[in-house]
Amino acid sequence: MTGNPEIHISLAAFIGTAAGLAGVALLLLTSHRNGPDNGRHHGEPNWSVPAIDAYADLASFFHDWDARLKIAALFLYSFAVASLHSLFWSLAALIIAIAALIASHLPLRRALTRLAAMSGFLAMFLIIIPFTAAPKAGETLIFLPALKNFPFHVDGFFLALTIVIKACTIALMMEPLLGTARLPVTLQALSRLGLPDTIGQMVLLTHRYIFVFLHEMKRMYRGMRVRGFAPGTNLATLHTMGNFFGMLFVRSFDRTQRVYDAMLSRGYNGRFPTFIQFRSTAKDWAKGGLWVMIGLLLLLLDRIMAHPFN
Repeated sequence: MTGNPEIHISLAAFIGTAAGLAGVALLLLTSHRNGPDNGRHHGEPNWSVPAIDAYADLASFFHDWDARLKIAALFLYSFAVASLHSLFWSLAALIIAIAALIASHLPLRRALTRLAAMSGFLAMFLIIIPFTAAPKAGETLIFLPALKNFPFHVDGFFLALTIVIKACTIALMMEPLLGTARLPVTLQALSRLGLPDTIGQMVLLTHRYIFVFLHEMKRMYRGMRVRGFAPGTNLATLHTMGNFFGMLFVRSFDRTQRVYDAMLSRGYNGRFPTFIQFRSTAKDWAKGGLWVMIGLLLLLLDRIMAHPFN
């Protein structure tokens, strides 16, 4: 006995709950694969990668905002969210992030894809922290049938859930931050804020030539299928795919050299020429001040106000 409130879960209830959760996850996975946009057509792999600035031509609260002030304000807001301690105000920050995503007119599916990419990593917090958190006086402990020596700490679960919600909030805020302006504009704004030009150039070239290399992969793979290649779990497939990626690497290296020579012939001297002119208005400063105030207000309320999830 630990002196803390204890809840003992029977083996039947544990198995039933685990089976139910597994069934829901399987249902969601199956519906995603069978959906109209599952990314597979005629047996070909899904090589698609969404462009960061695919929706930069829209008009919204965030699209019309000076990129420098937008980056500074949303970064400060994200740092404020990361500093929250309570689950209640973290949920409030998540609601604000969802409202910002809706106001930016960006597709919700794209944001959900970003969260899905993080789900495996974040799920580990929900699994590990409740069983390894430091015990607290008066907290509720749940004992599972197969883990008698490792009680489930309810406070630890709330802590893990807070971390996950804050991570999702910041990830959602990256959508209006990066998706509402052209990538060169965003990188140039970061350069004005102190980001080294070399890093900005690397990001820009990487983003642009990812799509070039994906096009090359599609073309090569289509050629392999025309010549009778059928992927399988055998040594022949491994040998063919090894040659495929080796040839892709060689072609990518050759293309990189040609691109660099082309840049030098056009006067590249370590910096890209830019014609972007930033002009901030009172409206831009007001937007920035609004987001900083929201972040500070959440942080202040988190520190001084009582909430249901202490």
